[in-house]
Amino acid sequence: MRSTPISSLPWSGRLFGVVCLVAPLFGLGATPPRAEDVTIFAAASTANAVNEVVERYAAMLAEPAGDGLAVRLVFAASSTLAKQIAQGAPADLFLSASVAWMDYLAQRQAIAPASRIDLLGNSLVLISPADSPLALTIEPGFPLAETLDGGRLAIGDPAHVPAGMYAKAALETLGVWPTVADKTARAADVRAARALVDRGEAAAGIVYRSDTAISRRVLVAGVFPRDSHPPITYPLALVAGRSSPEVERFYRFLRGPEARVIFRRHGFLSPGGAG
Repeated sequence: MRSTPISSLPWSGRLFGVVCLVAPLFGLGATPPRAEDVTIFAAASTANAVNEVVERYAAMLAEPAGDGLAVRLVFAASSTLAKQIAQGAPADLFLSASVAWMDYLAQRQAIAPASRIDLLGNSLVLISPADSPLALTIEPGFPLAETLDGGRLAIGDPAHVPAGMYAKAALETLGVWPTVADKTARAADVRAARALVDRGEAAAGIVYRSDTAISRRVLVAGVFPRDSHPPITYPLALVAGRSSPEVERFYRFLRGPEARVIFRRHGFLSPGGAG
């Protein structure tokens, strides 16, 4: 697997993330996508899980009677990805952490409507650095601002990052947002928010439960009640006009049992919050 800075690609615009090239039977550089390649734009919170799914897919294609295929992965905030797709970025599939941003593309006829499914669910948690654990019960009026003790609360920017939108909604429901709104450190995506807590630059953070599975430097201080925020749903869809046998084959794999096992191991839930 290779990584290429997105800024080096001609269609990048203001997109931030990483392109990962998986080529089981041939090497690839930062070349324009070929007709038989597959490009998926995926929410930053899915990065580790989707990488593992693609590795398994590549291994399957490399088995006897398989054929080589490059899967390009582009990770960033769902809002950034959706806007790039709307502007014509060469994505074949979109895995969003936000129903609203998938709706944004649907309203612009930028996805194939019949292909849209709810692929994953998630939960929202409060985290702290592992060496500075918090002891809090998440409930209406809980003393989050006092617990920060002058530190910052890391969240995705609620102006456009789905995890930040869910975090703000949960804190508003619990009556806590006014006490911490001016104490937030607002990040470009949920992984960046978790990284602030990883490094001890924020006293606490609000991220998806799946983000805690990949870091030993944070601890879960509490899980937000499911009814405190809108359901966390990850819709998947084919981008309009980008279908091909190779794209549809990878789309089916993402929906299949092998991918489901990987996603669950990374902390994702079934749509609707079931395990």
